[in-house]
Parts: sequence; structure tokens; C-alpha cells
Amino acid sequence: MLRDEIAAHGPMPFERYMERCLYAPGLGYYSAGTTKFGAAGDFTTAPELGELFARCVVQAMAPVLAASGDAADFLELGGGSGAFAEVALRAMDEADALPRHYLILEPSADLRERQRERLSAALPADVVARVQWLDRPPSAAWRGVLFANEVVDALPVVRFAIRDGAVFEEVVAVDADGRLVREDRPANGGTEQAVRALEHELGAPFADGYRSELLPQLAAWIAAIAGPLEAGAMLLVDYGFARREYYLPGRRDGTLMAHYRHRAHADPLYLPGLNDLTASVDFTALAEAGERAGFTLVNYLPQSAFLMASGLPLAFEAAFAAAPDEAARYRLAQQVKRLTLPEQMGERFQAMLFARGLDPLPIDEDLVGERPAARL
Repeated sequence: MLRDEIAAHGPMPFERYMERCLYAPGLGYYSAGTTKFGAAGDFTTAPELGELFARCVVQAMAPVLAASGDAADFLELGGGSGAFAEVALRAMDEADALPRHYLILEPSADLRERQRERLSAALPADVVARVQWLDRPPSAAWRGVLFANEVVDALPVVRFAIRDGAVFEEVVAVDADGRLVREDRPANGGTEQAVRALEHELGAPFADGYRSELLPQLAAWIAAIAGPLEAGAMLLVDYGFARREYYLPGRRDGTLMAHYRHRAHADPLYLPGLNDLTASVDFTALAEAGERAGFTLVNYLPQSAFLMASGLPLAFEAAFAAAPDEAARYRLAQQVKRLTLPEQMGERFQAMLFARGLDPLPIDEDLVGERPAARL
């Protein structure tokens, strides 16, 4: 399919290549039928480690749901294996705080069916009845919580490069032997303008040979997924950096990575459609996009700090006391380490919290940042 499109239309912008590899119906990584998440897949997300992550998110967002009233909904972007939804719904049910609807925006028919089977097997029928799957974001105004874990990193990026001071854009072509190859072509006006704006903000031009990513559609994406959220909170958790750290001179080949069978590598042309392709998040750009969409940036903090402020110690104590044996207690301790240690997920992953239409903000004061912009 990729070769046919390149033959018909010429070299393919990397952004298009990444979109096809991840989302082409029936062929892309997230739309084909292979296992993606957990030990049998290609990577492990925080919800796959155990229950603590989801329980902390529910604890943090419960006041927002309560303040949003009986019509409050909880919208999860990209439900993955269904692990997060299972634990979140169980925790909400235990606290008698179920939302009106638990919405899962999941474009993959295969993943949607896996989620449906998992939730139906694990939860009471009356709880599962609140779950609705969406093909696209809600178009009507709604209230509640929008949550996404490791979603923004999978948005297709533009790859740019600097050669002799000029801006080039990475494309995917086909060589004489029919192999996919990466090439640089002179950038279009929009990409060049975006790169020059970055250089101006950073106070220095990029060096020759520097290569990195842009996410020009981020503002439009935020507006599309969250625009109708008239009152509530938006919590986005992902790996990445503030802009000045993202575009450090030493990060000369950007942040693009591929994942296959729990191995990270740097060749996005390897096994198209079978590798997960990701790029770290520019959280400064994410903050700008959220504020442009009418949200207030509440806080931006490392995942470890977010979880601690969201009740991780108490959640761990309760789970530890209920653990049936020493092996289960050991797994809980390992889960906390993976979620919070700096060299694990604790510092590599960041949480960004936005709010709109809630005055005063009902969440715990530990989650309200006095100066989140200072880190951005």
C-alpha cells in the first residue's frame, strides 16, 4: 500500500507515513489484530502494571465528576487493552461515584472488541451498561473528565532537518530495488515558518545536521477532542519534555522511536504496520494548544508527583494489606517503583492538567500548580 501510494503521488511526507503505519484500516499498527499492550505485546503502559495508576487517576478526578453533576461523563481516549477502564470503573463503583457514561474513544474495531470482552467479563452488567464506545469525539456540549494516557506521543509528526542553514522535511521514498528509504526534500512554507519560529523562541539557530519533530496539528487536535467539554478537566499523561529541553542541541536526531516486542529502536521503516511509532511530547506546545482551546493550565508535573498527590501511598497501603501472599506484595512494590522512580516512569512521564468552567476548582490543592509555566 505504501509503495503504491508513493508510486502514484511521489515521496510521502513522514507525517503521512507515520499516520498510515499506525492507523491505516486493517493494516496499521493500532487497527490490525495483533496484541499491542503488556507482556505479550510491544510495550507496557502504566495501567498494564496493575491497579494503582488507575485508582490514583480516579481519586484525583472524583471531585471534578462530583462538581459536574449527575450528567457528568468520563471520556478515555484510546482504551488500549481495557485495563485502565476496568480498574477505573471498579473504583468508581466502589465509591458510589460512577459517571453517567464512561466513554471510550477507540477507532480500532479490534481493540474495541477486546475492551468490550474484558469489561463484560470483569465487571457487573449494570456497570458495563454505562460504557459507550465512540468513533469520534463528542460533538455536543458535555461535562466531566477527559483522560488520555500515552496518546499524544502517537500523533503523526513532521520530521525536519537543517542542511547548510536551510530547512528540509523528511519524506519516505522507494529506491531502485523497491525498498523504502528516508530522504530530505526542501520544506514547504508552513514547516519552514514553524522551524524559524522555534529558533527565534529558543534564541539560536539549529546547527547543520540537526533533525527533530514538529506536531503542527496539535492545536486542531485538542480543539477537536476537547472543544465541546464546557465544564470539567482534561488530564493528559505522556512522556516528553518542555520545549527548551525537547530541542536541546545535543538531541540531534529528535525523539522518534519505534517499539517492537519490548525493544526500542530507531528505524521507523522496519516492519511497517507492526511497529509502534512514537515521538516525545513537546509539553510547551501542548500547554499552548490547551489554552488556545479555552482551557486553563492547572498544573504540569512529573508522573511521580502527580501520583503522590493523588493518593498513591494510601492506595498502596490498602492493596498491600489486601494482598493474598508475599508474591503479590512484591509485585505491588515493583509496581510503585516502575510508576515513580526517576529512571523508570516517574520522571520520564509528565502529567498535564487543564480545567474549564469550574469555579472554584474542586480538586485537591496538591494538584493545583502555583506556577506551572515556570517548568515550561
